[in-house]
Amino acid sequence: FLHQVDSTNAGRVLASDAAVFLKKSGLTDLVLGKIWDLADTDGKGILNKQEFFVALRLVACAQNGLDVSLSSLNLPVPPPRFTDTSSPLLLSGTASSDLPWAVKLEDKAKYDAIFDSLNPVNGLLSGDKVKPVLLNSKLPVDILGRVWELSDIDRDGMLDRDEFAVAMFLVYCALEKEPVPMSLPAALVPPSKRKPLSVPGAMPLIPSSAKEPHQSLPPVGILAAKTPLTQ
Repeated sequence: FLHQVDSTNAGRVLASDAAVFLKKSGLTDLVLGKIWDLADTDGKGILNKQEFFVALRLVACAQNGLDVSLSSLNLPVPPPRFTDTSSPLLLSGTASSDLPWAVKLEDKAKYDAIFDSLNPVNGLLSGDKVKPVLLNSKLPVDILGRVWELSDIDRDGMLDRDEFAVAMFLVYCALEKEPVPMSLPAALVPPSKRKPLSVPGAMPLIPSSAKEPHQSLPPVGILAAKTPLTQ
């Protein structure tokens, strides 16, 4: 990864090069900003080799639902994933589509029953119909906001049957005190949503709301945390 951003072997990575590269992780600008601040310890806008490795490690932590903090650096995590064809760790289409889905069959049947009870229209549930179910979990609204972001995989402001199962899975994980990840892990992407030659879990950095104002954001009016996240 270092050779990709430091092709001249100068032993340092400029902020502009690092930003372009780190965006391929699929993490939000907010998270990447935090990662940069932690890695660029003296605020000089350049990372040396060691600092760049710290940034990569923090990307891996964020992609696996761990806290973006220096205390996470010693935790065991798989290497970070980037949506770049020249990336040594790109998951090929076959590998990602062969991954078993994290949602078990018996759980999926329960989630489907809840989905059908909410009267989907054309196989889709609007945010208004999903909102009471999410709020019923009594989870903090910022967590619920992230659950919605991760489960609305095609960014259409609605959840289909598989996306709803992802939302329910994440809610139950959060209720078991497991951290909700910053980006959707490969194993959680429904097989119906997996695209060949892309890293599952790499969410688009610019949501479709940029094209059609706020259509993709959940109509969950109480999600106060939404505004800073989109900015």
